[in-house]
Amino acid sequence: MTDRNTPIVAFIGLGSMGLGMAKNLLKAGHTVIGVDPSMSAKSAFAAAGGAVASSPDLAAAEADAVVVAVVNAAQVETVLFGERGAASKLRKGGLVMQCATVPPAFARSLGERLAKSGHVLLDAPMSGGRVRAESGELTFMASGNAKAFAAAESILSATSAKVFRLGEAPGIGSLVKTVNQLLAGVHIAAAAEAVALAAKAGADTRVVYEVISASAGNSWMFGNRVPHMLNDDYSPLSAVEIFVKDLGLVLNTGHELRLPLPLAAAAHQLFLAAAGAGWGNLDDAAVVKVYEQAGGFKVSSPKR
Repeated sequence: MTDRNTPIVAFIGLGSMGLGMAKNLLKAGHTVIGVDPSMSAKSAFAAAGGAVASSPDLAAAEADAVVVAVVNAAQVETVLFGERGAASKLRKGGLVMQCATVPPAFARSLGERLAKSGHVLLDAPMSGGRVRAESGELTFMASGNAKAFAAAESILSATSAKVFRLGEAPGIGSLVKTVNQLLAGVHIAAAAEAVALAAKAGADTRVVYEVISASAGNSWMFGNRVPHMLNDDYSPLSAVEIFVKDLGLVLNTGHELRLPLPLAAAAHQLFLAAAGAGWGNLDDAAVVKVYEQAGGFKVSSPKR
């Protein structure tokens, strides 16, 4: 094993957030072996000085820790326990830091399975998007035992601005991330609806944005996403399909707990409508297009 301050990291998932995280680990002095099905993602990481492997098991065989930054629980299952899964080759006592948004029950089960194979899990879903991933300023909602946090210390230091230590049991971090995604999805949907109302009524949407940004109706998502709508720029920083998935996870959690979540359900339907209209791979702010299509107008406004 290498020094705990610079463990060798197998990084699985070099997507919009994972690539920035992996690059920051390189900058912090880690040896990082990247894995991704996308040749362009692997090429970008190699150009930054990272090593690449063709499969998770080959990367994990050389590593002290595996960071998993994929899309959902199914992908986590595949990259850890599939035919070329990382768990089969990661050394005993090695860390798995799981960063995807997954159901809390899945995270709990994952912790149990990894414990049986002699590994430790840090359940560490993240928030902040591509920009904060690139700047190393993510927020992690993490849970795991002291050994897991100690093993992940240098990884978290290189990639985060804030780490919430939420308890020893895997699943707590994922539960808190589920709550965050409920709010994030509802806030984006509410911001889209508000701007659509302003546009349909004939208001200058840039003026409305300025007013709301200084008023009680503001939210982080309003401030961050509405400029995408005003500029009619839906280059994907976080896609519509992400919230189709995440709000679905929120609703499934509510179903398990027999708790009605009507606001989350309404927002989920809006993101589903956007995805169904063909906008699933656009930035999640493109949910406003559902209103534009229904009302025959645009919310975008020329810069003054």
